[in-house]
Amino acid sequence: MSTYTHTAVITGAAGGIGKELARRLAERKINLVLVDLNEEAIQKTITELNLDKEHVIAVKANVSQEADVKNYVQKALDAFGRIDYFANNAGIEGPTGLIEDLSVEALDTVYNVNVRGVFLGLQNVIPVMKKQKSGAILNTSSLAGLMGAPAVSPYIMSKHAVVGLTRTAANELAPYNIRVNAVLPGTINTRMMRQIEANSGDVENYQDATVASIPMGRYGEPEEVAAVMNFLLSEEASYVTASLYTVDGGMMGQ
Repeated sequence: MSTYTHTAVITGAAGGIGKELARRLAERKINLVLVDLNEEAIQKTITELNLDKEHVIAVKANVSQEADVKNYVQKALDAFGRIDYFANNAGIEGPTGLIEDLSVEALDTVYNVNVRGVFLGLQNVIPVMKKQKSGAILNTSSLAGLMGAPAVSPYIMSKHAVVGLTRTAANELAPYNIRVNAVLPGTINTRMMRQIEANSGDVENYQDATVASIPMGRYGEPEEVAAVMNFLLSEEASYVTASLYTVDGGMMGQ
């Protein structure tokens, strides 16, 4: 008899944090549905983590497209029959610039992935979990969901929206034994951070200034965020819902 009785869906699974979460969930013998726009990167993740091919599927999807979202949910059900954990994790940093200089298209690009994508994921996974009368959902917001910063208004706005959506969903779903929380990473060593550094125009000075602003004096690592996510997507967190977990080296404590 298989010990793989639970299934997790991870969007943005080929990114640094998504990959580390997949690693931890696989160690718990959980079936994995790895969703990303970059199919080649998902396959690379499966190989790199040496995942059991019988207990993992890769699904290429643009999370902002309703048909793609419906497809990854259906693929999960076809392969494993249920969805117990949903890491609504896909996101982009988007263009940078002052509010008056950014185009509406820049705003729409970020919102389509970071807000519409999270909403569509919830909309299609919730009915599955309601039918099961159980489940845990984790939305990936950001420290940007609690604070402001210059030149990244679309990203800041989108991550604030994820916080509001998390709290709303948690209230709607608590009666169904479905928990909804959010993780809010700070400055983490990922591809997204490399892009933000590059956009600054002076990588070394940006890094120095950023590290100086973090009480712990360093960037966080993807596995440190994944550890918190792994907890929230487990029965160890059975009484935790509508919560916002910052993983930021103490920045919000200042």
